Amino acid sequence: MRVAVTESGPVQGRRVAVVGVGALSCAGVGVDTLWEALRSPNAPASKRVGEVATEHIGGPKELRRLDPFTLYALVAADEAWRMSGLVGPLDDAGCIVTSGIGGLQTILEQVRVLNDKGASRVSPFMVPMMMPNAATAAVSMRFGLGGPCETVTTACAAGTHAIGNAARLVATGRSTVAVAGGAEAVLVEIAEAGFRNMTALSSTDFSRPFDRERDGFVMGEGAGVLIFEDLEHARARGATILAEVIGAASTADAHHITAPDPAGRGAIRCMELALADADLRPEEVSHINAHGTSTPLNDLAEAIAVNHVFGSHRPPVTSIKGHLGHSLGAAGALEGVVSVMSLVHQEIPPTAGTTEIDPAIDLDVVLDAPRSAHLETVLSNSFGFGGHNGSAVFRRYEGD
Repeated sequence: MRVAVTESGPVQGRRVAVVGVGALSCAGVGVDTLWEALRSPNAPASKRVGEVATEHIGGPKELRRLDPFTLYALVAADEAWRMSGLVGPLDDAGCIVTSGIGGLQTILEQVRVLNDKGASRVSPFMVPMMMPNAATAAVSMRFGLGGPCETVTTACAAGTHAIGNAARLVATGRSTVAVAGGAEAVLVEIAEAGFRNMTALSSTDFSRPFDRERDGFVMGEGAGVLIFEDLEHARARGATILAEVIGAASTADAHHITAPDPAGRGAIRCMELALADADLRPEEVSHINAHGTSTPLNDLAEAIAVNHVFGSHRPPVTSIKGHLGHSLGAAGALEGVVSVMSLVHQEIPPTAGTTEIDPAIDLDVVLDAPRSAHLETVLSNSFGFGGHNGSAVFRRYEGD
């Protein structure tokens, strides 16, 4: 990442290595399982994670004290931490694991207890289970991370904001190691009803990013986690370096609480700032992992913004929401994981569910099968309710 300015003057930004990734999704547990699912042109039958995570974390007592979104974060973080080879405790290590909504399932369960059994039977663990920062707190405690421990609750941009903020901790020297991620578990009736009644969800329960027939998103859930480390520190201990984070940005549309700016102005500025942060020209971007929710307005606004920034240079685009649905605050983190895997495998997964690109969307969307490509850099975009925009830039690591 580029030069950071402090009160004492400019400090050259340190290179930020990605040394571990972890994932939990409707495809199953683990990054390899996720990657193989994304290589298929077809999406999993269900977008629910369900009970799959409970086999991997803790005993009955711990499970009773964790909302599912925190459990999901721990499953993904355990995989990423094991991959990194790091050992805690680490007093300066940061942790930024986000959620768009937090412990909604806990809230619903305890409201039922209140109504059915009275106030005295409400769980004393309700508050720490429902709070949106529960996941990042749990991850920091599990690995002994004593540095900044924060949550960014910026709707569907939260996971990408976590990546940018955690990478900045390492780039500025505040932390040698930082954990970034997002987790969400809100596949419950009231959440689905709320999104459906605002016409955000697909009427056919079918995700078609950028397609002529797209009519809304499909809800998903899960978690993605990435481990960042000062590159020189990672080299010194012989870590396997998967990729680098070289830029990130955050902007606001300042337009509408749910609808994007139709001209894509906030998204344009966000991508331009991320590229400037990475010291990249648009033509140096190899691939875009798009927000691509499958909603009519959002996909069109993102396409307008991408075309404004990249002009005649048309990086291939994919949206993994065709496979996984939209996991809200976890989406950007999962997409960050997939961006890293694309660089590792030199391959772009196809966009599931999409058959005919909307003529108004002039993008090179990867369809039908994985596309092999020479990938040096990947731009990952997330845009959330409230007008929150986030972009992160990853670079292939070649040992230089």
